[in-house]
Formats: sequence, C-alpha cells, structure tokens
Amino acid sequence: MEKKYCVETQCVQGAYDPKSGEPRVVPIAQSTTFKYYDSDDVADLFDLKATGHFYSRIGNPTVGALEEKMALLEGGVGAVATSSGQAASTLAILNICKSGDHFISASTIYGGTYNLFAVTLKKLGIEVTFIDLNNPEEIYEAVRPNTKAIFAETIANPGMNVLDFKAFSTIAKELDLPFIVDNTLATPFLCKPFEHGVNIIIHSTTKYTDGHATSVGGVIIDGGNYNWDNGKFPELIEPDPSYHGIEYYKEFKESAYIIKARVQLLRDYGTTMSPFSAFLFHLGLETLHLRMERHSENALKLAEFLENHESVNWVNYPLLKSHKDYELAKKYLSKGASGILSFGIKGGAENGKKLAKYIDLIALVVHLGDARTSILHPASTTHRQLSQEQQIQSGVLPDLVRVSVGIENINDIIEDLDTALKAATK
Repeated sequence: MEKKYCVETQCVQGAYDPKSGEPRVVPIAQSTTFKYYDSDDVADLFDLKATGHFYSRIGNPTVGALEEKMALLEGGVGAVATSSGQAASTLAILNICKSGDHFISASTIYGGTYNLFAVTLKKLGIEVTFIDLNNPEEIYEAVRPNTKAIFAETIANPGMNVLDFKAFSTIAKELDLPFIVDNTLATPFLCKPFEHGVNIIIHSTTKYTDGHATSVGGVIIDGGNYNWDNGKFPELIEPDPSYHGIEYYKEFKESAYIIKARVQLLRDYGTTMSPFSAFLFHLGLETLHLRMERHSENALKLAEFLENHESVNWVNYPLLKSHKDYELAKKYLSKGASGILSFGIKGGAENGKKLAKYIDLIALVVHLGDARTSILHPASTTHRQLSQEQQIQSGVLPDLVRVSVGIENINDIIEDLDTALKAATK
C-alpha cells in the first residue's frame, strides 16, 4: 500500500498487503526461529545483504508488520518495536549516547522516563539536563560539547503541556542535534512530528496503539532526516567491531540509526516485543482514528464541565480556550488533543487520593489510553518515586488528578465523576 492514502485508510489497511491466498489479517508468527535450506542465505541475512528473519529477538514477521505500519503512519524510513515504551526510550538514547555523553530533555515528561533519564542512565555515565518546556531558550544554556540529543513529548504526561515544535526544532537544527519526541499521547493520527522538524519518534504502544489495555510494548521510528555524518556520532560512521565491522551510515545512509538500533541494541539488550503483542497492536491500529476522535471529543466536553465544577480548582486540557498552550494546540493538534486531561481537586492531595473511593463507572488504574475511562492521583502513585520538588518540576502538583477519558457515552462519564467529586470534597 502506497503512502498516498489518507491516514484513516493507512490505519486500517496500511503496510500489510497479502498476496492471493494469504491471510487477510496479519498472522501471528509464534516462532523463535525460521527454517532455511542454504547456509549462504542465512549468511546474507546476518550480513544484512538480504531482508528476512532468522531469530525473533531481532526480527519477526508479525512484529515486522507492526513496525512497517508505524513507520508508514508516522512517515518514517523504518521502525524497531520493543518490549515496552520504557525500552523504546532507553534504546532511543543509548543508540547515540555512551558513557561520558550528555543530552537535554524537557522536564515535563512521564515520571518513569524522568527517573530513567535522571537516575538509571546516570549510572551508565550518561547525563541529562532538564529544561523548562515553556522556555526552549534554556537549551542554549544547557548544551555542552558532548551533548548528543534533545528530548521532549508532544503532549506532556500528566501536565498536558503542548510542545512548541517550531521553537525546539529550530534550536535543534541550529545546534545540529537530533530531536527525539515521544508522540504517545497524540498518536500519528492527531500529530505527525516528522512534519515539524523531529528526527526520531518513540511511542509506548501500550497506550492508544493498543487501546484496550491488553499488552505492553513500544516502538522507535526513524525519520531518516538527520545527517549522522557530522562528526558527533562516530559509532554510526566508524566500523562496528560487534557486527562484522559494518559502517552503518556508509551502508544504509538515511536508515543508519534504525538499523543500528536493531542489529546492535535490540540484539544485545533483548528488549523484544512478542509476536502476539504485535498482533494485538496491529489490530488496535485499525480503529485508532475512530477512537482518537471520540477520546478527544469526550475529553474536551469533560474538561469544559470540570471548568465550572464547585470541587475543582483548575483544569488542564490543551484545547480549552483557557489553557496556556491553546494556540499551540490549535496549530499542532487541530484534529483533537487526545483523551488525557488533568485537574486540581479542592482539598489537595488528601481529596485527590480519596476520589477513587467514590467512583463507579470510572476505574482507578495505573494506565492511560484505554477505551475505558480511568483516573489516577499521580503524586501518590506513578510519580511517588520522585521528590516533591521533582514532581512539581515535571508538572505534577499535589492536587493534580489525571483522567484518561474513554470512549463511553460522555454523559455517563460526567455523571460518575460529578458524583465522586461531590462526595470526596463534601
């Protein structure tokens, strides 16, 4: 299927094009390895002279179908699926950073990613500087001679800040640094970061790609639009002693980054997505466009309701006219601002924790992007490993409640949350 089709059609039929007599639906290749009859054929696969699969840790037909569809939807040159969104974030950085290197990240990112960058990668000798998403000029102050990347999220989780792609990408180009963006909350249906100067995209496919809370996974997509031969990334230019001395940029040009991520990092770290999970993600993508329209529609209606609620101090949803990033949301999220919103409950953290006791339809789960509506008090759950100062820096206030708005009838969602809010704050 060619890329000329609209994104809705690509969601349903993109990338997988069965031949006559083949399965209409992407089949599950639940096999660790694949049979060949000539050693030279296997040698060509190992030498990357031929395409195909030889061991499912590195590549699998079902996983490959998902990778092709994600690359198609985002407009990239290739993709690598991983065992989780966290694995995608890890490999995306490790593919270009080694001990002694440094990168820059927006501070308002998912708490798990913040901890990965600030604590775990630091143990590997890789340092990060966090900057204010609303003040991209801080990048100039943070940059060092050993800086290798800039990282941000399209929509910050759970602060709901909207990335100013133009400001960040302009600075990244000026400094000649690759720009990596987590597009999980927006999805390729609502936003296409490659069109706004981004070089690498990651997703937690656990969220909206799946859409039904069944599987954990992630994906890295390469835009093929960064010049790795600029003197800053010798591991992409010089022979790789761990892979037959291959020179990634020389051999694969615009696909050098994603090929290296697969044959070096996925091979060695083994953060492999299972074929069954890939099958479910591929299935989920077929309804992505329909779900994201309803998620976005419901979230905006709920946000408008909460703005006038007696138990609510403030509401964060990018397409509310009162939101500080409203103009950015209109520019970059014109089809909808996804299904996540946050609000401040009166009574602070204590009432934020209590709220879950009074919900009925809505669920308390450590997840988002589900077809079913859920809530969470991040300060006491997902972000509790951070200090209060770090929580606030990442956009998590003590009274913040996050809602992942599902695709149920909006009146039922509003009624359930209204009842719970009144009970929790009475």
